[in-house]
Amino acid sequence: MIVRCQDPSTADPDNESPLMDGDSPAILGDDSAINGNLYADLTGAAEERFDTLLVRPGLRIERIVSTGQASPPGFWYEQESAEWVVLLSGAALFRFADEPDARRLAAGDWIHIAAGRRHRVEWTQATPPSVWLAVHHQQSLG
Repeated sequence: MIVRCQDPSTADPDNESPLMDGDSPAILGDDSAINGNLYADLTGAAEERFDTLLVRPGLRIERIVSTGQASPPGFWYEQESAEWVVLLSGAALFRFADEPDARRLAAGDWIHIAAGRRHRVEWTQATPPSVWLAVHHQQSLG
């Protein structure tokens, strides 16, 4: 299965985030000063958590908290935007469809994923949680 992910310029502005002072991410046109903590509210959850932190034209920044989740067998992300992602804590196995082996990631490791490049997460460390910071940005597929 291939999933095409949302373009960063069309992210849902109603996605609330407890990471920031205030109840919503910084959405296009919001010029207020905002701040937050990427390590806030890391309690274990059965579902992977995605928190949108900032949205601007052609840009979306989100925090992802993984507590043992992985992409389902046969599932590949194929995004319309490029993504730069850094693992802030925890550990993960990350795989591109065009590479034979998964890459082992530790805290501080980052990857740039070109638009349209199929990829998946094969494993994430549950304790401590695997915290990611993802920066989605526009990049032409062709």
